Amino acid sequence: MIKEQFAEILNKTQSNQTAQWTVDIDGTAYTRIFRPKERLILLGGGHIAQPLCSIAAMLGFGVTVVDDRPSFANHPRFPEAEQIVCDAFPHAIQALEIHEGDYLAVITRGHRYDADCLRTLLSGTMPKYLGLLGSRRRTIALLNLLEQEGFERKKLDAIHTPIGLDIGALSVQEIAVSIAAQLVQCRRQGLNRRSKSCILTEETFSQEVVADIVEREIPRALLLVYETSGSTPVKSGAFMTVDQNFQAKGTIGGGCSESAVLREAFHLIGTGERQCVTVNMNHDVAEEEGMVCGGQMKVLLMDISQ
Repeated sequence: MIKEQFAEILNKTQSNQTAQWTVDIDGTAYTRIFRPKERLILLGGGHIAQPLCSIAAMLGFGVTVVDDRPSFANHPRFPEAEQIVCDAFPHAIQALEIHEGDYLAVITRGHRYDADCLRTLLSGTMPKYLGLLGSRRRTIALLNLLEQEGFERKKLDAIHTPIGLDIGALSVQEIAVSIAAQLVQCRRQGLNRRSKSCILTEETFSQEVVADIVEREIPRALLLVYETSGSTPVKSGAFMTVDQNFQAKGTIGGGCSESAVLREAFHLIGTGERQCVTVNMNHDVAEEEGMVCGGQMKVLLMDISQ
């Protein structure tokens, strides 16, 4: 049953659709939403693109790199990228079919290429995030030029420029961090941090865990955080699995708190049973172990071998 449910989640999210899973816990229905993996398109494969690709991939974005130079648009240069396109920017943008949920960073090598990218992007569907690299003076001049060409001021004002949060970045790596931080800010904007709601907070797809449940025929247990209070390493909706070889996928926060409930879940494998446990990070043991968090997590442990 669980495998079929997660197979449907996998199919929907891979088709760029939102999916959900509802589970009954002590008579209350909790819903975990799964949003499709966000696509980040880097228009330009220069020096900033390299660390930005690595950081964004670590944050769970599916990164596509576009450049018209073969020496820049290649997998050895961007090993974490899911897709690399070597083509002229306008043609590549049209072929990628930009959606409202996409994130785009215009980080090309020059003003002319930036303008070509923006003209194509502004003529189509506006993405969730559109950032433009460049000095304030240069980017203002470019946006004013595009307004004179007839592009809507509302769309121009939606562009994040200069790109990235103002953290005083100087190096290429620091600039990449500032852009990644702005991507996360955009991703989390308007998120209702519903720690004790029946709609769980975390909505990240977690493809590694979902795909593992669907594709591998091995007995395992699932761990789902369904309620949090205080300061906790993860929010409700975080989940992971552990199999009969004690191999884990995903995380519910790591450390000794995760290790303890992981063993309890392991002992449920093959029993068809479930149980709820409370992980307390406020007591003396937590302090002795050096836990930086100080809250509680309620975790559902359930055998999903059947």
